[in-house]
Amino acid sequence: MSLGRLYVVATPIGNLDDISPRALRVLREADLIAAEDTRHSARLLEHFGIQARLVSYHDHNEADRAAMLIAALRSGESVALITDAGTPCIADPGYRAVRAAHDAGIPVVAVPGPSAALAALSVSGLPTDSFSFHGFFPRKRKQAEALLDAMRAGGTHLFFESPNRLVATLEALEKAVGEASCCVARELTKVFEEVVPGSPACLVEHFSAAPVRGECVVVVYAPPTREVPAPDPDLLRELVRAAMRRDGLSRRDAIRRVAAELRVPRNAVYAAARDEDA
Repeated sequence: MSLGRLYVVATPIGNLDDISPRALRVLREADLIAAEDTRHSARLLEHFGIQARLVSYHDHNEADRAAMLIAALRSGESVALITDAGTPCIADPGYRAVRAAHDAGIPVVAVPGPSAALAALSVSGLPTDSFSFHGFFPRKRKQAEALLDAMRAGGTHLFFESPNRLVATLEALEKAVGEASCCVARELTKVFEEVVPGSPACLVEHFSAAPVRGECVVVVYAPPTREVPAPDPDLLRELVRAAMRRDGLSRRDAIRRVAAELRVPRNAVYAAARDEDA
């Protein structure tokens, strides 16, 4: 018995006209469709008159479902993997099933199409020759600070953000990379699509004017920083002390402030400040 094929199928992120003829054919011919949200996907399939066996495949059942999909593929069935919107496996469930298929020697076929991240990048007007995609902006402070540090180093960065957290994240960007060029793409391909370029400060002002609705993609570009020798540790230590005295900052926040203002690695400032306790 020949093995089936696993198709990774992109679906519209808003405008249903964006689905490709090839994607429709694959979905019609698939023996099984694994979807992130079966109720959401059922409406999509119904719109196009597609009847198929639907199974859920999401973050909470991915390990078990991957094994089930591999069993179906081993039996010769074709399986289409879709997500709620856009391209599966891009900050969405799916990679475990794809990896398991590769490990089992099962062909994996891309059926490319819409992607919110790439769509936002293409209309941002920011450099695209090299970029970093970070999924959703981290909620945990330590991870968020690490990402902001990466942005300070320069280059093009993009990430997803929810509407209720957008302004707070833009404010964090303003503090970390105030001179960066940014673009927020909201509700791409939908009726109320909005693409807003500008500095972090301008974007904070724009999106603070009214409640934000719909998922957002944020694109950030900062010129690459030049490698410069770190200032003398004694100077760094004194600058940290001054920031703590003058602005009432904690040592941690003072270290962040000095590192950002001097555009030097935070660990160099931390090491200098730590020497004071030695």
